[in-house]
Amino acid sequence: MYYNDLYQKTINFAANAHKDQKMPGNNFPYVVHLSTVCMEVITCCLTDLNLDIMFAMQVALLHDTIEDTETSYEDIKDNFGDNIAQGVLALTKNKNIAKEIRMQDSLDRIITQPKEVWIVKMADRITNLQEPPKEWSIEKIKNYHNEAILIYKTLNKANTTIGDRLILKIENYRKYFM
Repeated sequence: MYYNDLYQKTINFAANAHKDQKMPGNNFPYVVHLSTVCMEVITCCLTDLNLDIMFAMQVALLHDTIEDTETSYEDIKDNFGDNIAQGVLALTKNKNIAKEIRMQDSLDRIITQPKEVWIVKMADRITNLQEPPKEWSIEKIKNYHNEAILIYKTLNKANTTIGDRLILKIENYRKYFM
C-alpha cells in the first residue's frame, strides 16, 4: 500500500473514532490534534532514516483511540495489525490504576516498544504544551509541566531532534505558572 493511501486509511479511521470529540480549549475537531502529532512524528522520522515512518505515522494518528473512544485493542489489531495495536495500547493510560501512577505505568510500557512509539509520546506532549485551558489551576499546570519533564527524561534517547524540541517546549511552558 502506498504511504498516502495508508495515511488516508488511518486518519479516516481515527477521525471516525473521534468524530464527536473536540480539542479542549479551542473546540476544534479532535482530528486536528491527531494531525499535529503526526506532523511532529513525520518531521522527526525525516531526520532518522532508521525509523519506520509508516509505523510511526499510524501509531501517531491512532494514539488516543483506545483511551478516548469506544475503539478496542482488537479493532486496531484487526484493521492495522498487532504491532500498531501494541504501540497504541502502550500509549493508552490505564484508567484502572491511581491517577498519580498512570503516566509512569504508560512510560514503563512505552519503553518496551519500538522507538517510534517513544517518539509519538514526545510528539503528543509537544503538541499539548500549548497555553493551558483557562480552567486549569496553577497546581495542575505545574503537574502537567512535571509530567512533561518525566516524559523527556524517560524517552529523549529515542531521537535527539524531537527530544530537543520537547525540552524547548517544556522550558517555554514555564511561563504559564511562573
